[in-house]
Amino acid sequence: MLLSLVRSFVWVIVVSASIWAQSAPIAFTGAKIIPVDGAEIPDGTVVVADGKVVAVGASNAVRIPANAQRVDAKGKVIMPGLVDSHSHIGQPEGADNSSPFQPDVRVLDSVNPRAASIKRARAGGITTVNVMPGSGHLLSGQTLYLKLREARVIDDLLIRLADGSYAGGIKMANGTNPRRAAPFPGTRGKSAAIVREQFIKAQEYRAKVLAAGGDKAKLPPRDLRMEALVEVLDGKRLVQHHTHRHDDILTVLRLAEEFKFRVVLHHVSDGWMVAKEVAASKQVVGASVIVVDSPGGKLETKDVSFDTAGVMDKAGVLVGFHTDDGVTDSRWFLRSAGLGVRAGLDRKKALESVTIANAKLLGLEARVGTLTVGKDADLLVLSGDPLSVYTHIEQTWVEGRKVWERSVAADRVFATGGLGAALGGSLMSLDECGGYSLVLGGQQ
Repeated sequence: MLLSLVRSFVWVIVVSASIWAQSAPIAFTGAKIIPVDGAEIPDGTVVVADGKVVAVGASNAVRIPANAQRVDAKGKVIMPGLVDSHSHIGQPEGADNSSPFQPDVRVLDSVNPRAASIKRARAGGITTVNVMPGSGHLLSGQTLYLKLREARVIDDLLIRLADGSYAGGIKMANGTNPRRAAPFPGTRGKSAAIVREQFIKAQEYRAKVLAAGGDKAKLPPRDLRMEALVEVLDGKRLVQHHTHRHDDILTVLRLAEEFKFRVVLHHVSDGWMVAKEVAASKQVVGASVIVVDSPGGKLETKDVSFDTAGVMDKAGVLVGFHTDDGVTDSRWFLRSAGLGVRAGLDRKKALESVTIANAKLLGLEARVGTLTVGKDADLLVLSGDPLSVYTHIEQTWVEGRKVWERSVAADRVFATGGLGAALGGSLMSLDECGGYSLVLGGQQ
């Protein structure tokens, strides 16, 4: 009984301290600041409070609140938290083999918020992520935009919209992946035909709902599949479209124009071949590009090029990079931006490609992607230039809370690998005999 009371008392203290820490201002001083939306600041200060950025500027120009906790960041680099526009962390599962087109499936119902892959993403500096179902379907389900806070349940990670709903897109794909035995399409032409058929049904469903004028007796039977597609038609839900080959990319543009849905093109291995056409499309929000430095596996990716991001950017396409984790490990996400620069992408655009550009591809640019007053206090503390292979991410902060720190052994394992990172536990200590102390599920 006494032990139980002590535990409860300690819990109250910890919770109270956590709440206090969240509301007290924190000032990061003396760092080189890369705000992304403005010039780099050689000796700068960032102040955060109540989960938001409240001041950014030269250290001699920023007023630090008297009650602020000061973090000496001299010699460090501070930049916004990274935004990953396409990932599969959290063990998401989407559509099954019953149909090639399943818009009613919600990845929300399958993400494991305690998965090791989420912890590794924090170690890679990712603070906002689009978690997707797979690409083995023409439409495999609704995606989920997550903020990588500390979490017990999936609700702790959700990004809520103004109406209280959670943010996310819808995942579509064409090319090789969805082509297989019936009921799936066997050809590229049939793939497009099925998509047209389903969107025409959605148009008809929407017309019936509008014609009912709110009269429940006149409404058609509720159809969750059609409801999701109507959100796409009405511009309330972005299509996140897996596509590689140049002709497949143009098929997406054709369908988007026909049904007037907004789309982000994902992967776009052959994007450099059709950059002009992509830039001319009024339905394309931008392109989410993957950097693959060990090509192989799919014949349709044989023409993949490091130049894609730079070519598309020069054509006027909004370009971001993504991990497709586990294709690219989330821990190496900044490396994609560095490789983009090596292939001709402007440095500023490269930094934008993993921050504000991806935020725009998700429709979250008002909240994340830059160190701007009023935006969420998502930031990274780095040991050096973000595009250098010698740089380490030292701390990851989400909404003013530190969620990962390299100097803490329990966190560092998720950056460097090892048993804890593989199993989802935390490496707490390495004693003098070389023995590991592993915490799994909160139990040592």
